[in-house]
Amino acid sequence: MARRLSRGANLVIATHNPGKLREISALLAPHGVVATSAGDLGLPEPEEDAPDFFGNARIKALAAATASGLPALADDSGFCVAALDGAPGVLSARWAGPEKDFAVAMARVNTELGAHEDRRAWFVAALCLAWPDGHTETFIGRIDGAVIWPPRGTQGFGYDPIFVAAGPASTFAEMEPDAKHVISHRALAFAQMLRSCFGD
Repeated sequence: MARRLSRGANLVIATHNPGKLREISALLAPHGVVATSAGDLGLPEPEEDAPDFFGNARIKALAAATASGLPALADDSGFCVAALDGAPGVLSARWAGPEKDFAVAMARVNTELGAHEDRRAWFVAALCLAWPDGHTETFIGRIDGAVIWPPRGTQGFGYDPIFVAAGPASTFAEMEPDAKHVISHRALAFAQMLRSCFGD
C-alpha cells in the first residue's frame, strides 16, 4: 500500500530549477502541502548518474529527504526526440550547459535534426516521493507531440518553445500555465501521485 501525505505536511521539493519549482508548487497548491525547495534549504545537488528518469528522480528525492529529515519530492524530466534516438533524454539539462541556457539546447536539437522528416518528440516526467527512512513511491507521465522550429512563446521553461503536443496547435511556451497543467507530462505524473499518496 502506498504511503500517504496529509494536508499540512511539510514537503521538500528537490530542485534548484526555478521554473520547475513554480510548476510543481502550482500543482501542489490545492492540496494544502507546505512546500520548500532544496535550494532554499541550501541542500547540495546530488550527482544524477542513473541511466533513466526514474533513477535520477530517486537519487534527488532520497538525498533531499535524508538531508532535511522531511519527505521530499523530486522530478526528473526530459525532452526526447525520435529521430535522435530519444536524445537529449536524461541529458536534457546537460545539453543546456553549465549556464542552463536552453536556447543553446534547443538550437542543438534543431541542428542535429537538420532536414529529417521525422519530427516526433515527447516529454517524460518521473516523480519520486521519498521519506527520510528510505521509503519511496515513483510515478511517470508522458506527453507526445512534435518538434517545431523556430521556437515560439515565452511561457514555460526548458524545451517548451519547440514542442507542440498532439492536439493543440500552440507550443507549451505559448500556453497559459493552467492550460499546460491539464495536459503536461508532469501533470499526468502528478495525477497518479495525488491519487496514490495524498489524503485529507
